[in-house]
This record gives sequence, structure tokens and C-alpha cells, in this order.
Amino acid sequence: MRILVLGGTSFVGRAIVEDALHAGAEVTLFGRGRTGTDLFPLLSRLIGDRDTGDYAALHDGTWDAVVDVSGYVPRHVAQSMDALRDRVGRYLFISSHMVYQRTGVGPGSDEDTPRRPVVRDTEERDDDTYGPLKAACEDDVVARYGSRATIVRPGKVVGPHDPSDMFPYWVRRASYGGRVALPADPEQPVQIIDSRDLARLVVRLLVDERPGAFNAVGPAEPTTLGALIETCARVAGTEVEIVPVSPDAAPPLFPLVRTNWPTQQRSSARARAAGMPATPLEVTVADVLSWDRERGEPPLRNGFSPEEEQALLALQGR
Repeated sequence: MRILVLGGTSFVGRAIVEDALHAGAEVTLFGRGRTGTDLFPLLSRLIGDRDTGDYAALHDGTWDAVVDVSGYVPRHVAQSMDALRDRVGRYLFISSHMVYQRTGVGPGSDEDTPRRPVVRDTEERDDDTYGPLKAACEDDVVARYGSRATIVRPGKVVGPHDPSDMFPYWVRRASYGGRVALPADPEQPVQIIDSRDLARLVVRLLVDERPGAFNAVGPAEPTTLGALIETCARVAGTEVEIVPVSPDAAPPLFPLVRTNWPTQQRSSARARAAGMPATPLEVTVADVLSWDRERGEPPLRNGFSPEEEQALLALQGR
């Protein structure tokens, strides 16, 4: 199988490329050539820029499938489809679970859950527009490719090479042990998916030529934030004491802390039936811990700094 990956050298794209190669696929990469230049040295690389509309490198060649990892706004998708024309078999678009509406949705919502109204009049991506822009991209892919369109809607993706710091924060913090400040209820549900499970699903869907939408999310019964932290400590061989602190003391978008988790717990049944595996949390934690240590544990952009956490813990006493 010949697969074209639009954006395949960062976190999710990298995992998809690695799985596709393991499955014996012939992979071509399309991107700006600015990141991951040391990855996949034997693969064909086509250089272009989606933001400026430079798709000249896609005007030749044929592929059995394209995996669009880097399409965030309708213009990206429309221009890539125009450039490829009829020279690709299936178009698999990496969307987001953020396309779903936020009200009236309970745990276990499936792919038929109503989506948020699409947005096409802006390319600014924030909490209000990210999901609606992705929904517009979905509609355009389905309109053009019909039964040859596949939509994958990931939830919170974690694993090695995660640039978000959201999961690495807890893996690293728990590995240090001791009292851990948590600006949330330890019983808050957390539903995460290993990037390699997402990648396996993507490749399986391409091989099986499956149309439709699929939630790429974690187990139907999510873990809790407290249990996740304790698992991270256990894997690292440390012990932790979780100390709840006021959410008001935390910066916005604190790692894995969300007030609306019940509306973000999706059903993975359709993806599981299509062949998506479920890597045990302990394995994901161990691999992220090893990767973080190998890269030298660089400063994280999210979460408490050690000084901030110690000040908060001091206020809690014993």
C-alpha cells in the first residue's frame, strides 16, 4: 500500500508513519521540511507549505491513501484535495473529539452524537473554533470522497514524543515522589489514548478500506486523575501523597484537569471493533518516563513549577 502522509514528523504523524512502515506500506511525507528532518531518512519527502498554499510537490504521483494529520482549517483540506485530484484512493482525515457539542452529552457518547455548528469564516484556532473548524474539514472530505472518506476523531492522545506536556507533567512529577499538589478532584475521570494505538487504528482502517467516523479514545471505563498519578508513581518506583489544592491556584488548562470531563468521555466501541488496540496505562507511562529521561527532562511549559508547588503545599500543612 502506498500512503501519503500530510504532516508525518511530529507526535501523532510520527506514530502513524512508524506503524505504516511496520505494516509494510510505502510511505511518502509531505511537509515544510522544518521539523523532524532526522526522522525516516529513507522515505521520500515532498516539500510544501499548507499555510501559504504551496502544494506544487503534490501535482505528481499516485497513492492508495492519504492521511491528513496537519489539516486544521477548510482551506488546508480543500487545497490538498484540489492538488491531489483523482490520484489518491482514500482520504483519511485526523479530526478531533472536539467536534462534538458540549451540552446534553453524557459519558459514552458515540460517533452519532451531534456535532457543533461548523465554522468557515475564520482561521483563528481557539477553544471556541478548533472543533467547529475540524467539523467543516470533515464535511468537505466526505463531500469530495464519499465512501472513500474516513474520519478519525482522537481524544486526548499521550505517549512518547508528546509535545503538549499534559501527560509528561504527571509522569515526571510522580517519578519524584512525595506530596503532589492536585488542583482538582482526584476522582475526576481521565480518558486518554496511546498514540501508538491511534496509529494502529489509522493503518487498520486504511488496509480494510473502512469508511465513516471513528472515536480514537481510551477505554470505555476511564481511569481517574488520582489513580493515574498513583500509577505513574508505581511505575517509577516511588510513593506519592496526593494533596488537593484550590483550582484557583492553578494556571488555565492545568495538565489533564478539566471541569467538563463528563461531556468528553466517548465510546470507543466502533474503533475497537475496527481493530484499535488498548495499550495498558502502565506501559504508556513507562515508555513516556523513559523518553522524558532520555531527552534530559527539559523544562515543561504547563503545570506548577517546583517552587509554585512547594509554596502551595506549605499552605496545606500536614
